[in-house]
Amino acid sequence: MQGGGLSGFQNAPVTRALIIASGFLTVALGARGKSRQLGLSYQDLTKNPRVWRIIASGLAFSSTPELLFGLYLLYYFRLFERQIGSNKFSVFILFSGAVSSALEVIALMLLKDSKFSVLASGPYSLIFALFVPFYFDIPITSRFRIFGINFSDKSFIYLAGLQLLLSSWRRSLVPGICGLIAASLYRLNVFGIRRLKIPGAIASFFSRYFTSSSPGPSGPLRRNIAGNIASNMGRQTQRNYRPATVVPPPEPPAASVETLVSMGFDENAARQALTQARNDINVATNILLEAQSH
Repeated sequence: MQGGGLSGFQNAPVTRALIIASGFLTVALGARGKSRQLGLSYQDLTKNPRVWRIIASGLAFSSTPELLFGLYLLYYFRLFERQIGSNKFSVFILFSGAVSSALEVIALMLLKDSKFSVLASGPYSLIFALFVPFYFDIPITSRFRIFGINFSDKSFIYLAGLQLLLSSWRRSLVPGICGLIAASLYRLNVFGIRRLKIPGAIASFFSRYFTSSSPGPSGPLRRNIAGNIASNMGRQTQRNYRPATVVPPPEPPAASVETLVSMGFDENAARQALTQARNDINVATNILLEAQSH
């Protein structure tokens, strides 16, 4: 995958909040020796349910290797928040979390007397839910062979996900599968979920307290600026048009190219799409997504 683009948590306040919450709870509970007690079981939900334990089990990992792989994948997948915006990304998280939690409860009821009766703690369902848009929406930009085996620039992310999925084996398998099912339902737009938006007050909270500061304008503002520039240049071209004059397309702004590259697109392909879309970054994104689907 391309390594350029926006750095850190710029334009990804929701991802930033998730990583901070997961890392803090994992370290805090691990220091108190409670991390190994977080895996939920059927008995935990029926005999002595505790709200704090349920919440902690959904965010805190039980070991350092799981924490490292889990936070790495969450950090990498921040590109989806940049791609669809923090509001829609929050809807995706809430929907995937609610559906996967319901599926996990059903699984615990059905498997209460089996070896799968205890679930691994940590945001497994969310991480594996994000593998669905990763598979469908992120293009492969390069391929290579190692010892006769074909790999792509996406292979390392899949291997990291496989390592995390098998980290606790039976305990992590069920949450991972539930997350994949939940994200698939979101992609199918069940109940029109993709049209929903988070209330402005909540969105403003994350934007205010978890957005990384940067010298440049934010992603949405930068996209608006790029769109306004392209629109104004288009109107100016129409006013000054003469049949004998060929007006060259405007040079794509570096910020727009960086934004598309941060979503996982190839830099050259991003420049070509922006040129074709006359620097409208939303149109360019659609061109790139349509190109990779064919």
